[in-house]
Amino acid sequence: MKEIKFFILFLVFASSARAQVASDSLKYLASYKQEIPYFQELITGGQYAEAPKTIEGHPFYFSRQFENGSLQINGITYPQVPLMYDSYRDQVLTFHPIYNQKILINPEKVDQFRLANGDRFQFFEGNQGFLYHLNGLYKVLNEGEVLALVKEYKTTKDKNDISKYTDVFIEKTEYFLWRDGEFFRVNRTRQIPEILKVNKKELKKRMKKQGVRFKSEPEEYLSIAISEAQNLNDN
Repeated sequence: MKEIKFFILFLVFASSARAQVASDSLKYLASYKQEIPYFQELITGGQYAEAPKTIEGHPFYFSRQFENGSLQINGITYPQVPLMYDSYRDQVLTFHPIYNQKILINPEKVDQFRLANGDRFQFFEGNQGFLYHLNGLYKVLNEGEVLALVKEYKTTKDKNDISKYTDVFIEKTEYFLWRDGEFFRVNRTRQIPEILKVNKKELKKRMKKQGVRFKSEPEEYLSIAISEAQNLNDN
């Protein structure tokens, strides 16, 4: 069981504790050992399978190297966890210190995680009609009852030239608004007022004053639109 002790500090089943931060101290390790069942299938999703070398590029979001981020499991947040995010398979990885391997974190155990660049991802159920929902991990742009979500994913396409690669990774992005447990895919600004349940002309006027455009700055636009819609509803 020595090989999985590394995960004890951040994969703890604690249903009674919410929004806590794990201590860097080892003083709790003894009690963790007594209370936590060491079943590896509950801790990880197994060893990570590297992408074929015949595909040009890499499948990772932000960085192809492990960098310290934070991970939330069952409401407990664990800082300084080495993480990588495979946006092709929609999988979050950590590092096995003994076997020097990339290890999958079971997505069903992940509440949310934050990468070293500050981007926060969260698990969401639903949206099964979206082909690239996969494991349900979405980047979250704001806090509140209505959320702006981003699905940044990678696909592959055939290489048309003569090289050692048969395919190449391609980055793609889709945007959603989420409210009351329901996903709303956003492709055009005219969809937003209806989703946010505000007057179209009033929201358009406010967004024009903000000087931000959906086509060029979609993430900022959605975040501001949600805030402005809240202001309109409060008035």
